[in-house]
Amino acid sequence: MDDRGAVAPARRRGLSEEVADRIREAIFGGVYAPGAQLREVELSGAMDVSRGPVREALRLLEREGLVHCAWHRGTTVTTLSPGDVAELDSLRGALEDLAVRQVIRHASVEELASIEKTAGLMDRAADVHEMVRLDIAFHDAVFEAARHQRLAEAWQAIRCQVHLFLLTRINLSAQDYLERIPGEHRELVAALRVRDAETAVALFAAHRRLAFEVLTATPTTAAAAADVS
Repeated sequence: MDDRGAVAPARRRGLSEEVADRIREAIFGGVYAPGAQLREVELSGAMDVSRGPVREALRLLEREGLVHCAWHRGTTVTTLSPGDVAELDSLRGALEDLAVRQVIRHASVEELASIEKTAGLMDRAADVHEMVRLDIAFHDAVFEAARHQRLAEAWQAIRCQVHLFLLTRINLSAQDYLERIPGEHRELVAALRVRDAETAVALFAAHRRLAFEVLTATPTTAAAAADVS
């Protein structure tokens, strides 16, 4: 029977996705710093799974931009180059400017309250890694409240790399980070609540600029971040 054009059988990928989740959280939790090697044998032993799901998980994380696979070096946690930093900052800025304007126009009172609730959690962050998670969650809430499906999908495409961007930032300098970030986000919420688009866009840009300036203060950003970790 000629089966050309037939749909291939679906493969179960639940285990590899679970492994990817655990490696991703280890990266976000600071267990694996930028530049750290991720060895299949060690990961499969630590998680009590075969190397197949680990290999698939690493491929998934590579598509997210969190790891880099090279035949001569194996797999390492992505180290952001100066070009990576500039591209992520500019793209995030373009997406976020649109998201803020969409929120000002369309967000409901309940959606604004959800954004504010996420910002409020920052006052109780136990460490810098939890604060970075909450920072990302805050921006998740902003993009969700924008009510723009393709914009939300564009954010999801770079979300993990932005998380890595912020981790690199705290590895370089976490001075006053826990103390300052909650206040910055309260200001962002206040501008959204009064639906002041120009002030909100300017405040979000200033918020991004602080992290960008830390990351571009030295030409050896990536190497320094890895060494500090």
